[in-house]
Amino acid sequence: MSTAAHVLLALLAAGPQHGYDLKKAHDQRFPQAKPIAFGQVYGTLGRLERDGLVEKRGRSREGGPDRTEFAVTEAGREKLRAWMTEIETPAPYVGSVLPAKVVVALLVDGVDQARDYLAAQRRAHTARLRELTAVKTDPASSLGDVVAADFAIAHLDADLRWLHTTLERVADLHREVRS
Repeated sequence: MSTAAHVLLALLAAGPQHGYDLKKAHDQRFPQAKPIAFGQVYGTLGRLERDGLVEKRGRSREGGPDRTEFAVTEAGREKLRAWMTEIETPAPYVGSVLPAKVVVALLVDGVDQARDYLAAQRRAHTARLRELTAVKTDPASSLGDVVAADFAIAHLDADLRWLHTTLERVADLHREVRS
């Protein structure tokens, strides 16, 4: 089951909601994450219902189209509790596109292109780091916002260290090629 499905179960644990409200609640509680699409919400709710983890509770029309309200079942609560106790296996492989782009730049366009890409990417990472730091210092930020920002900052910091080290390696290679 996907992380999105577990998040929807958690949001429904607070009480029955419509798909539209779930999408809004997701995007508000995970502001640093990619927004969830309405299609993904409804597709996931359909699978959760099929699996007996949520159930329809009724329909309403609040100034718009009919909206079906969903509620988490006891089986859904159990599934959510079990998921929350599972330890995540540290990823053994790097899944980022960053190293792939640098290697491709080195293969296709050479050292100059790789260096330019690394410098531009470092600027983008630094700008995002500033945005996330602002979230942490904003008095309006919730604890969830701060926790998500901390997580993203730690990953950006690791990326920035990698970018710095790789930029140095590429610069050394550039000096070797030019000598």
